[in-house]
Amino acid sequence: MTRFFLIGAPIAVAAAVVFGGGDGSVRPADAADESPAPSVTGAVNPLKAGTMDEQKALEERIAKMPPGLAAPGMKELAAQLVASADNSTLDWRGEYDDIEDIGDGNGYTAGVIGFCSGTNDMLQLVEHYTKEHPGNPLAEYLPALRAVDGTDSHEGLDPGFTDAWKTAAKDPAFRRAQDEIRDRIYFDPAVRLAKMDGLSTLGQFIYYDAMVLHGPGVDPNAFYGIRTTALKGTKTPAAGGDEEAYLNTFLDASRAVMKGQKTERERDTSRIDTAQRVFLRAGNMDLKVPLTWKTYGETYSVTTQPAGSP
Repeated sequence: MTRFFLIGAPIAVAAAVVFGGGDGSVRPADAADESPAPSVTGAVNPLKAGTMDEQKALEERIAKMPPGLAAPGMKELAAQLVASADNSTLDWRGEYDDIEDIGDGNGYTAGVIGFCSGTNDMLQLVEHYTKEHPGNPLAEYLPALRAVDGTDSHEGLDPGFTDAWKTAAKDPAFRRAQDEIRDRIYFDPAVRLAKMDGLSTLGQFIYYDAMVLHGPGVDPNAFYGIRTTALKGTKTPAAGGDEEAYLNTFLDASRAVMKGQKTERERDTSRIDTAQRVFLRAGNMDLKVPLTWKTYGETYSVTTQPAGSP
């Protein structure tokens, strides 16, 4: 299946150690508890700001909030929405074995959230899977994945890596590992921060989609940089601002980054213009079904509330 995984520009090397995402920078797993340093733009991860006691109090406050996008049915809906934009399908579970180089400068893109060989998240995934299943088909490629991290190179991966990925994807444990790393790097941080900012379920999805699209880095073209740009124009609901105004400003900032991408497909902003903005204009802050939206000119509909959890 052809992927349309849109990504931001690679971020600064200093930020690459701390954050991650489809833009070429994912925090190493063994640095998960480190606090981020601000970038030259001043963007930081607010979830890691403050003292340990303050962080603990924040997490406890967030834990008491309604599940929002983290509710099983809503999380399923979020996966379908992202898949419609990234892979032109609602069947996101059909993407576990998908792998190809889409020519975006990030090497191989694969799996349910577009893990990339050049952006560290694929390396984290294979390391995580191999820790529990050392004899898996991808284990032998770990040295090569470490070597090509941060580049678009296939050196040491061709010709067997794509077949090894497809073989591994038949293993339920590898599919679970993809879900776990997706949640750890993208879904969970996005939803927690959205709740901290006082956002609705729709706002939580907008954050999640932007985290996947741009990568959770602090560069101006990555998620935390985009949030910092939005905060220059308006306030979050948690800070006393109007949610619709804030989300429109955030989407403006995200859209501007997309328009700066190198290919026509990457510059397509339909996931914002004919999907997220449609929901926002309708005041559907709870992402209630039925939902109808368009990406790349193709119409998608979800008429009943999904069940289950991705």
